[in-house]
Amino acid sequence: MSGIRQLLLPAIRWDSKAGYDGERASIEQALELGVGGFALFGGEAAEVAKLTSELRERSKIPLLIGSDLERGAGQQFQGATGLPPLAAIGWLNDVEAIRRAARITAREARAVGVNWIYAPVADVDLEPDNPIIGTRAFGGDVARVARDVAAWIEACQAEGVLACAKHFPGHGRTTADSHATLPTVSLGEKELRATDLVPFKSAIQANVASIMSAHISFPALDSSGTPATLSRRILGEILRDELGFQGLVVTDAMIMEGVLGDGEAKAAVRALRAGCDLLLYPTDIAAVAAAIQGALDAGDLDSERVRASVERRTAHARDASQAKPDVSLLGEDRAWAEAIAERVVHEVRGEVGRPLTAVELTVVDDDVGGPYPAPSRETFSSELRACGAQARPAAGAGDETTAVIALFGDIRSWKGRPGYSAASLAAVRSAVSAARDRRQQTVIVQFSHPRLAASIEADAPVVCAWGGESAMQQAAARWLTRGSK
Repeated sequence: MSGIRQLLLPAIRWDSKAGYDGERASIEQALELGVGGFALFGGEAAEVAKLTSELRERSKIPLLIGSDLERGAGQQFQGATGLPPLAAIGWLNDVEAIRRAARITAREARAVGVNWIYAPVADVDLEPDNPIIGTRAFGGDVARVARDVAAWIEACQAEGVLACAKHFPGHGRTTADSHATLPTVSLGEKELRATDLVPFKSAIQANVASIMSAHISFPALDSSGTPATLSRRILGEILRDELGFQGLVVTDAMIMEGVLGDGEAKAAVRALRAGCDLLLYPTDIAAVAAAIQGALDAGDLDSERVRASVERRTAHARDASQAKPDVSLLGEDRAWAEAIAERVVHEVRGEVGRPLTAVELTVVDDDVGGPYPAPSRETFSSELRACGAQARPAAGAGDETTAVIALFGDIRSWKGRPGYSAASLAAVRSAVSAARDRRQQTVIVQFSHPRLAASIEADAPVVCAWGGESAMQQAAARWLTRGSK
């Protein structure tokens, strides 16, 4: 069948040293095969725009070019605007803030040639031990999450960019990371329908263009234990037939262990058979395409169902805006983004005497796992200096200097846990104790979910900055160096 290669969406990853040069052979192969789009990870905004323009010029079909932009285009692309995590904006309980965040994200995505955003996260933050969702979700209140998901989708798609509600039927209850294993959610069907599925119903009512499947087993929804991505019961009977979703169903990344039990090619065929339209991040696209064709030839894959996926992809690619947006509001948007990032920074324990003018900085980095680097931790120190605070290393500066302990505990793929390690917590206690011996005011700034403050057993105020991305490091520095309102 012609067009099956359009169902493949390989990734293009930027490298800090080589740029996109290391991906050239893969790009050439993908364009020659006629894939339906790409998933972009990283890059300088100007280079991203050049790449996407080239991809469109050379492709014989309209492309879907997507990216994970849950926290604004700056999450992936240097020079674009970063935003707080969705949980931080959800914490404000301000729907207009959510709408504006989505509009800014969509406009900047279009400015670099991205017409499909893998957001919003429609999962509900219901499990404190979840190692992969946390601050990525709007929160733990089902009704508010459903409201916020719809608002984000409507605002994003009003800018001509496709949104994607993820990860159906819900990733908020897992205690394992589907990047590394197949998680199982054992909750009963009635409870799942009353909670986890609710934001996805809201997304469908908001006419979301796409929904991403979860590499998670839900025995109450499919007694076979098959992960949702491979489950005809979950994707076909529940999502399509019962909930009436007619848009694109895209897999979560096909590099993740939660779906790779039989290998990539077999998993791809099973995903299409279950009801997925598009395969995100296949690594061996030629082998996957051959496996799909083989399954069609053998009658193991319904040709009409696959043809419907090809047609659905084409229609959405044509609908997604290919034109550059009006960027006349870019300066205003960035000022708003900085303000909202500073607005979500707050004390979760104790009070901080502000403004800080001289800072003795200690960094405790709980970043572990995963093949991809975390954001630079130097941004916080640099911004403190830019805001007028003399940032010094921890070396006994005296009691006129405030000891600031920056504790980074980001949610990270393959990290395997949401909380801090014993070693990191011990390092914080040691830093606080040393500062107390020097009679210094002491502040702990945690770049993670506010609930993790409960695990910090140290006698010092704790400030929540939600995440370690550059936007939140800068916001935390501004917050500390400005007087209390």
